[in-house]
Amino acid sequence: MDTTTKLYKIIVIFALFLIGILIFLGVVLKIIIEDRHLPRLYVEEKNRAVRGSIVSQDGYQVAYSNKLYKVAVNTRCIDPQKKDLFIKLFSIYSGIPQKKVRKALKKRGYIVLSYAIDTKTAYQLKILSRKLNSLDVFVPYRVGNRYIKQGLTILESGESRVFPYKDTMTPIIGYVGKIEEDGYTRIQGIKGLEKYYQDIIAPKQDGLIRGKRDIGNNIILNKEAFVKQRVDGYNVHLNINMYLQKSLEKLLDNHKADLEAKEIIAAIMDASSGKILAMASSNRYIPKKIRKRDYSSLNPKFTEYPFEAGSVMKPITFSILLENRLVTPFDVVKGYNGRMKLGRKYITDEHRFDWLSAENVIVHSSNIGIAQLAQRLNYLQFYNGLKTLGFGQKTGIDLPYEKSGKLLPAYKLKSEIYKATVGYGYGITVTFMQLLQAYNLFNNDGYRVTPHIAEFYTLQNNKRIFFEHPKKQKVLSSKTVATMYDILKKVVQKGTGTVAKIEGLDIGGKTGTAHISRGGSYTRAYISSFFGFANDKKHRYTIGVTVFEPKTKHFASQTAVPVFRNIVLELINEGLLVADEAQ
Repeated sequence: MDTTTKLYKIIVIFALFLIGILIFLGVVLKIIIEDRHLPRLYVEEKNRAVRGSIVSQDGYQVAYSNKLYKVAVNTRCIDPQKKDLFIKLFSIYSGIPQKKVRKALKKRGYIVLSYAIDTKTAYQLKILSRKLNSLDVFVPYRVGNRYIKQGLTILESGESRVFPYKDTMTPIIGYVGKIEEDGYTRIQGIKGLEKYYQDIIAPKQDGLIRGKRDIGNNIILNKEAFVKQRVDGYNVHLNINMYLQKSLEKLLDNHKADLEAKEIIAAIMDASSGKILAMASSNRYIPKKIRKRDYSSLNPKFTEYPFEAGSVMKPITFSILLENRLVTPFDVVKGYNGRMKLGRKYITDEHRFDWLSAENVIVHSSNIGIAQLAQRLNYLQFYNGLKTLGFGQKTGIDLPYEKSGKLLPAYKLKSEIYKATVGYGYGITVTFMQLLQAYNLFNNDGYRVTPHIAEFYTLQNNKRIFFEHPKKQKVLSSKTVATMYDILKKVVQKGTGTVAKIEGLDIGGKTGTAHISRGGSYTRAYISSFFGFANDKKHRYTIGVTVFEPKTKHFASQTAVPVFRNIVLELINEGLLVADEAQ
């Protein structure tokens, strides 16, 4: 053998040796850096806080959160002889079909069997994990020079919002969206109460447990373990009574079908406190299953839909006149036999009068009468009066994205025509909630209160923290309120609201039917409303009803007033109003 051949063999042997070393180093490096889900001596387990609940006045959870878990297994640790046993037991404990589990186990290595295990099932699977360990279903496998035995892994994956009563209380309650946070699904409010009280309902502090592990990869809870307490979001408690709410929703559904209306909304408010006892729309949605056809219903019309309200604004105008001492109920105005020219515009009435008293302008809803009376106000008196009664500003109700309506600059009211049209509810846009708050002045001795749906929230220890609201403010004199209260009762006794009359109760209110403006001109589509009160000796309620685009009938006396009456009857049925037989 010559020298060249020997040298060649030495080089080949050295190269093979070098390649072997590189392969060995590569395997070691792979073992070091590869995420193999190997259990450590010390492990930690997060106990994620969840979102608080929304609870009705009578204790029903209308929205709450469930924690979700993911469950995983290393298929290399399952004894092939006991694979069927694992599949059967896991299917029983998890509720996942055996066929689906078997298909998942065809993959080799660390696999996730589910991302959506609830808390109760997760607890059961942890028990199962210990049982499977005792039955030696899991066997060790070799990684380098080490043998690893790994059972089921059960980790928190997120939370799911639950609305157990489906569409009840929507769109008031609102809906939520999901955000990913380090692989964990969190919930945040998008609309309604879920959005408004986001900071209160949101989770406060995640819990944490850190300590040594046992053979089943469970933390050993001894004095060496570190534990941080979990603090969930606080529970928000409403003034809304679930039974009354459901009754109101059913009532609106029935009237919507009868009137072939686009939507009907209504609310019941305690006059002295501003508590909303029920607030409903006929157009609701299921927060977990929002469809394209639901999009128009996501924004509550109570606060987010300013509209020209029509004749329900006449009592507002009249009360401003009373406050400025520019009218008495017994003043007489000319009726012009139902048709009056003002500038270039003709103003008409449904009912023809030669003459009528000022109070009958409201009782019989005369456009001509209020147009004349409105001229007695100078532009600043009218503008400031509207502002004082809450128009052009938010009511402060606990719903997000509340609109202020549209109140044009004061100088616009120098125009006789504009002053007249605003007087009977055109040329100004208002919200349902602004009207409810304004009419409540007539039922609460002129004191303005802030409408509110929620009353308090509870801490982890069940301590109640009541929400603070602006102090009630006197904005109308008692004399004006007494006059308006009497006139609104006469509307029900002998005017446009007679359908609402119920013996033994103090009932008053005002109808309003307004054309809807589209593309700069008024159409033959209508919005009809009735706002008023229903009182007995102990209870005082302010109630509002608005019907959007009814088809079979359109006057408020035929649409909104019957809804109002049925709401009052429901309050009687619930024992929230008691008719006085002697009255």
